[in-house]
Amino acid sequence: MVLLGAGCGIPAASDVRVDGKGGAATEAGVISRGSEPPTRTASGTLQEVFVRNFLSAAAGEPDRAYERVKAFVAPEDKIRLQDKKGSEVALNVVRLREAVYTPNRDLTTTVKITVQQIGVLRANGTLAPPVATETEYEFGLRSASFDGGVDDDRAGLYIIDPPNVLLLSDTALRQYYQDETIYFWSSDRTRLVPDQRYRPQAVPVERRVNEVVKWLVGGPSDWLRPGVVGLPDRTELINNATGGNGRWEVNLDMPSDDQNGIDQLITQIAWSLGDLPGQLELKIRNNAQPVVILGERRNSHALYPHAASPLRFGVYDGAIHPLDFEGEPSGTVPLAPEVNRNVVSASLGFAKDRRILAAMVVTGSKNRYRLAVGTGVEPVSVLSRSSTEYSSISRPVWLRMVDSRPGRGLVVADGQLYRFDETARMYQMPLNLPSGEVTAVAAALDGQRVALIAGGRLYVAAVNLDGGGVSIGPPRELVTSLTNPTAVDWGREDQLVVAGSVGQPALYEISVDGALETPLRTDLGAKVNHLTAYPSNRGVRAPSGAYMYEVNGVAYRSSPFERIEPSRVRGIAQVPAGVRQSNPSAPFFLY
Repeated sequence: MVLLGAGCGIPAASDVRVDGKGGAATEAGVISRGSEPPTRTASGTLQEVFVRNFLSAAAGEPDRAYERVKAFVAPEDKIRLQDKKGSEVALNVVRLREAVYTPNRDLTTTVKITVQQIGVLRANGTLAPPVATETEYEFGLRSASFDGGVDDDRAGLYIIDPPNVLLLSDTALRQYYQDETIYFWSSDRTRLVPDQRYRPQAVPVERRVNEVVKWLVGGPSDWLRPGVVGLPDRTELINNATGGNGRWEVNLDMPSDDQNGIDQLITQIAWSLGDLPGQLELKIRNNAQPVVILGERRNSHALYPHAASPLRFGVYDGAIHPLDFEGEPSGTVPLAPEVNRNVVSASLGFAKDRRILAAMVVTGSKNRYRLAVGTGVEPVSVLSRSSTEYSSISRPVWLRMVDSRPGRGLVVADGQLYRFDETARMYQMPLNLPSGEVTAVAAALDGQRVALIAGGRLYVAAVNLDGGGVSIGPPRELVTSLTNPTAVDWGREDQLVVAGSVGQPALYEISVDGALETPLRTDLGAKVNHLTAYPSNRGVRAPSGAYMYEVNGVAYRSSPFERIEPSRVRGIAQVPAGVRQSNPSAPFFLY
């Protein structure tokens, strides 16, 4: 534990111990997983360990959460916690900032913990935005010895005057839960969209199928609803999903007999079960569908159609060039030389028919910028430009499409979010956000979720592509240890790579609900003004954690961490002796 400082208002005959955390509460390599949190007596009389265990006690299956927490509470104070059952159980997930221990004359200890409210873990495995606003909780500790006197290691400790809510630390969330991804069909039913859930490690593996199907029946997370569709209304699970030895049976009561919808449901279940092998027999009102081999269904119905291994590019002296690294594929610039000029930043992508989608920020007049867009077969030779120039434009991003509809993307210009089309026409997007300019936008690989930075805060939101348009649902703010975020991109299906500050500029990996975070770089020295990542996924088995960023005009890459030197830029002229060579900038991935 790290000493952070002293407290105040302390009796003369007592001392103070401060228990705090340096860095992230969920730093990689610190935690070993377990299925059940420790019991009350596991810590003996070690107060710091006991409090840590108390903040883990609620972890596990919801119907026993109050029982586990009350085991830590002194008998005379158990009544302070009003039991809730089943689906009503909600855990306040908090990030522990520090804990102050103040011994009292009556041999009790007053504990004051400072926390950051992260969210509410519901019985359906979703982490909803935080409801509580408390930043401090205070409670007491006393010996559990029968005579109430000298501490007894065997008897342990009790909580007195407990908080009237169930608290769960983010450390316990990572340690005693398995974060899982389930999928819902997009609102236009063209692709599957990830949704994050948490399953207690204590849930037996044989019940995993049942839990996943219950989550699917219950519908998507609230923030994701505007961009996806749930199962038909009044769908219910008939009994529990059963099975074993590689064969699973699921029986649903559904109001629809649409065979295409049932087939999509089978695909949805297959992907939501992760890499679970074996066979699935789906029954609709006891009427069996043909048995499906889960692995074969996943192989035949790609999660991300047309996905490809990433190629690295960057900007050098106003033109896009490939970046070459040993052991990685390298591409060619899909633009004609006459349009590959005056580039500040860029986003290149593939349409379904393998057309190139190119969106670039190019220089305009008097330190202003335009959006330039070109599409077509490689090489793209014609660009359209936005009718308006802006004082600042972020790197544009394409919303990945899986059908033949025209490409659409998002870009931030002068603090406002815009969507753009293949002709570089820009349309301002309304956002239901507190006042504050938008500074960054990033699109997930599925094209149905975006991350935003606005007013110095980090958000995620669902995208709806119905009717040929683009609309964005109410954004959800993510609570993180990072402050003043400057850049964001999607590093995985359920993880963001975010640049911000933890006292100094840093890069973190943060889950899509803000609960799980891991520091990636904490020695950047200056703020990140450009960030790009390749969203690793289950469709393309590329190495995870690939991202690139720019600080103070110098570009870097991860895995391994190193500066991107001009020698990595292909197709540039030799610089004469004595002339300072330019740095590559604004790196990005093509996939």
